Amino acid sequence: MAEKGHTPPQGVQKVGKRAVRWIEDGKAGKNFTDTGRRRAHQLANGEALSDEEAKKMRAYFARHEVDKDAKGFKRGTEGFPSPGRVAWDAWGGDEGKRWVGTLDL
Repeated sequence: MAEKGHTPPQGVQKVGKRAVRWIEDGKAGKNFTDTGRRRAHQLANGEALSDEEAKKMRAYFARHEVDKDAKGFKRGTEGFPSPGRVAWDAWGGDEGKRWVGTLDL
């Protein structure tokens, strides 16, 4: 595995912190994974990611882009934050997606 060297920017850390709060408030839903929980804490704490972890983030966003169309995903809509939104933010949210898209992996 490559050395860890991709420190999440402040915006990604902020989204991770929000996700951790939502998880602690029980908004993540019954199917939320330990992997998502670990990623949220990792990003919230500003821990550097390895190339492999950043690639997993890219893959997550590619698979879950469709979740953004679900009920409760957008702020101000009924059911916000939906479990899908909590998961999206646990992986860094839109800021995380942009960030990992800029990394040379």
